Amino acid sequence: MADTFPRVVVVTRPTELQLLVEEHGTREQARFALREQGRNLDDLIERDRLQAAAVTLVLNGLLTSWRRARIGRDDLATFAFDPGDVVVAIGQDGLVPNVAKYLETQVVIGVNPDPSTYEGVLVRHAPKKANALIARAVAERIEYEERTMAEVRLDDGQRLRALNELFVGHRSHQSARYRIALGTREERQSSSGLIVATGTGSTGWARSMVLERRESVAPPAPTASDLALYVREAFPGPGYGTGLTTATIARSALTVTSEMTSGGVIFGDGIEDDFLRFPWGSRAEIHAAEHPLRLAA
Repeated sequence: MADTFPRVVVVTRPTELQLLVEEHGTREQARFALREQGRNLDDLIERDRLQAAAVTLVLNGLLTSWRRARIGRDDLATFAFDPGDVVVAIGQDGLVPNVAKYLETQVVIGVNPDPSTYEGVLVRHAPKKANALIARAVAERIEYEERTMAEVRLDDGQRLRALNELFVGHRSHQSARYRIALGTREERQSSSGLIVATGTGSTGWARSMVLERRESVAPPAPTASDLALYVREAFPGPGYGTGLTTATIARSALTVTSEMTSGGVIFGDGIEDDFLRFPWGSRAEIHAAEHPLRLAA
């Protein structure tokens, strides 16, 4: 690695215990609120302890000569990642997509502090194995998967990437109106919005749509460069079509032009607060991102 002193960036998100204490003021008030719901605070205390222990184990295992940073999920949008950073996401699977959208070629190591709670599709490594993986990443000898990401670019230059899926539509429950084009196919649509899913997203929103609608187009494999289009509840009204509601996006980009006077948005991986405005006349091109996520295998 070019930098003599590599940097390891540890990323976490607040635990449910931390969020409840922030909301209710004290642990005992949080315990009372949970008791009213038939839940036990002790379970959340244990999950919080496991995450804290995992973070401590990783940080204490780093060489003293290495630079280090610990940030929360809310810091990602303003944190300046260096090209040579090794990123360690400690927590639930959803933290990896949160991190991925801000990276280019950095390697991400997903660490699962609580396998009894988190499935571990993306946070697949035990805390005790993290430091050996970090050392291999620093030495550029780590094995990783390249997981395709979806990217949207607006005609004003703004862009947004997502590891699971991008959503294009109205920010409320109103119908989204737009023109959609893929290759030689084009039509105007009125729908509940559309999603463009990656292979990583095949276990999430896209999976539920495929199962519910028995779609013939399944999401691609996680490392495939193709994306999949699914339009939600297209309305067959005057001037609006329903012929382009499912498709594989391979060589051609999907183009969407907004016909919404207000409320049009594009966001990724379910993070509604981090969105692009998509007003009337705006044109979006959606395709596979140039840089995939490098996820430690």
